[in-house]
Amino acid sequence: MNSPHDGVDIARLPPQEVVEASHELNDVQRHAFAVEAALIGDYRIPQLGESAELLIAKSLTWHVAWTKTAIVAAIAYSDIGSSLEVDRLFVAPSWHRRGLARRLILSLGSGPIDVSTGRENQPARWLYESLGFSHLDDTEALPSLWLSRYQRQGRPPVPTLHR
Repeated sequence: MNSPHDGVDIARLPPQEVVEASHELNDVQRHAFAVEAALIGDYRIPQLGESAELLIAKSLTWHVAWTKTAIVAAIAYSDIGSSLEVDRLFVAPSWHRRGLARRLILSLGSGPIDVSTGRENQPARWLYESLGFSHLDDTEALPSLWLSRYQRQGRPPVPTLHR
């Protein structure tokens, strides 16, 4: 999992390192979700107001993309038995469009994965579809804030690119 690409490594963070990096993770998360909020036109995304303490209280497993000096992207998930459930995936805005979200998803292996994103977040939806995820449905998380739920049953097909 620890293969360098453009000076960025992907690694699983042990729980103690998640605690130590919680403020950095929270800072990158806030900047990344602010971009999504602007994209979907709704700033009620829960992660925008989350504290570092709440971030680590969820007991998630974290994989990060890092440059030896900074975390630039992360994915956090829980193992619900039948699949991995992605709780959040984010990339620092200055690192967008470099394949880090794709690499983080692929770092989870070839088993079943469940994930949600803002219904209006077309770049994220294209990413999931290109990795073999199927759209399940759209749900209203808050009044007028819609999420699209996706699921991948197993090994993804050869990725396709969307322009």
